[in-house]
Amino acid sequence: MKQLQFTGFIFFLCFLTESLTLPTQPQDVDNFSSTQKFIEENLEYITIIAFAQYVQEATFEEMEKLVKDMVEYKDRCMADKTLPECSKLPNNFLQEKMCAMEGLPQKHNFSHCCSKVGAERRLCFFYNKKADVGFLPPFPTLDPEEKCQSYESNRESLLNHFLYEVARRNPFVFAPTLLTVAAHFEEVAKSCCEEQNKVNCFQTRAIPVIQYLKAFSSYQKHVCGALLKFGTKVVHFIYIAVLSQKFPKIEFKELISLVEDISSNYEGCCEGDVVQCIRDTSKVMNHICSKQDSISSKIKECCEKKIPERGQCIINSNKDDRPKDLSLREAKFTDSENVCQERDADPDIFFAKFTFEYSRRHPDLSIPGLLRIVQIYKDLLRNCCNTENPPGCYRYAEDKFNETTEKSLKMVQQECKHFQNLGKDGLTYQYLIRLTKIAPQLSSEELVSLGKKMVTAFTTCCTLSEEFACVDNLADLVLGELCGVNENRTINPAVDHCCKTNFAFRRPCFESLKADKTYVPPPFSQDLFTFHADMCQSQNEELQRKTDRFLVNVVKLKHELTDEELQSLFTNFTNAVEKCCKAESPKVCFNEESPKIGN
Repeated sequence: MKQLQFTGFIFFLCFLTESLTLPTQPQDVDNFSSTQKFIEENLEYITIIAFAQYVQEATFEEMEKLVKDMVEYKDRCMADKTLPECSKLPNNFLQEKMCAMEGLPQKHNFSHCCSKVGAERRLCFFYNKKADVGFLPPFPTLDPEEKCQSYESNRESLLNHFLYEVARRNPFVFAPTLLTVAAHFEEVAKSCCEEQNKVNCFQTRAIPVIQYLKAFSSYQKHVCGALLKFGTKVVHFIYIAVLSQKFPKIEFKELISLVEDISSNYEGCCEGDVVQCIRDTSKVMNHICSKQDSISSKIKECCEKKIPERGQCIINSNKDDRPKDLSLREAKFTDSENVCQERDADPDIFFAKFTFEYSRRHPDLSIPGLLRIVQIYKDLLRNCCNTENPPGCYRYAEDKFNETTEKSLKMVQQECKHFQNLGKDGLTYQYLIRLTKIAPQLSSEELVSLGKKMVTAFTTCCTLSEEFACVDNLADLVLGELCGVNENRTINPAVDHCCKTNFAFRRPCFESLKADKTYVPPPFSQDLFTFHADMCQSQNEELQRKTDRFLVNVVKLKHELTDEELQSLFTNFTNAVEKCCKAESPKVCFNEESPKIGN
């Protein structure tokens, strides 16, 4: 396999099912050629991602066979583009090959997808993906010396195994993001294998790569969930808000053209169609850079980079400066006598313009906060335009907007105050209790993961000057992960209502939830309150995982207890662990203390 030629091919709006032959739609020839070359050079990696995400249980050896078939397919088509199979879309051909692998569909339970065709088959494979990867074995790890020996002796095999293991554990992450992660992993390996203290180097250098993967995974799942549950229109408005804040000088017409490029091609990325995703990401980057003079003054250097590097550079670029002649508010949406007539003429364009104008004037607000204001404005006009004096009614819209923002701001301030008072550990326990009470049907691993991510939002944001937007954006991503990508995901009636009713007001909806009354706790088991001396051998991180899982399982079992009673029980547990791990005989101590904890 050739050198992985991918160092940053990603944009915060990532988008891959055209055939390997020339496109039927006109597009920039140079851009297409360079993207096509990239796909051809990295086809093995792209196939690994697609297969590992579609069939997470598949073995590495099964994946290698499919990679061989796809490379042979590419070579045949490059030699003779007129072959009938070369007119097939790569994703369709890939799924056909998966279905044709002897015994594989039955072994890994996807034969029902193979009986479908076209869009139905693609969606079936998508819905077969599992977000909760607890069924997979722990991520395989090598000590740094072994890793470096493996890299030096068989670089291709190490990178293939790495990409396979990461992709199957992140089935909804877009291919460009995973390719970036693989490239960063290779950079870390190259650098650290030359260091004397390899352990410290790998631990330090791996942190930003892991954070990068987690951040993009969370965002992509969030937007794909919005697409599948609420449709293209919600994605459309998300990106009007995102791009208006980042590029406040952009003209509305140009903005809509760019947003349509993104929204119309998002489905391929969310479904896992890797080739289409890569092509469309490149197309969006090319669109931005071809119009950079009218879009942003901050991306000139980014656009001079080669295609694989442009995306990450644009993401990391600062928000453009607000135009000097931009007024603090756009009066035409509240002061004009003809607001209702303009809305009725073309509601989609009218509210898109409102979102654009409000977002570029408020770079300090979160994306969910902006979408809430858009919804408030829609509801207000629905009411006002049916009164005898509409202008007199909607003239006070700005007060409604400020009131909505103030509510969201107070919610964030209260959460940050809790963080300051309770500390990271105290806030973690509070969120584990809260999330388990409202969604006890989720697995313990998923609840622990969500709780930690929610607390990370506060530890990351509560000391920043832009804490409001930061907290609101990150907390909304965690709730998006809870709600899931799949539109058919069901947890319980109250949670499902918050997940599916109104995207903009999802967070306020969750804030109002109480303990799920439909939940039936599992039968009491003393095993939950029986601890062993091996608790004391656990390293800090592993001990914390065991502690968090214990708390979640206690909440599931004793669902009727108040937060204070649960906190008291949990304190008894932590005190017992501390006491017994210091005792002369931890085993004897745990035998004595364990029965007391659950009572």
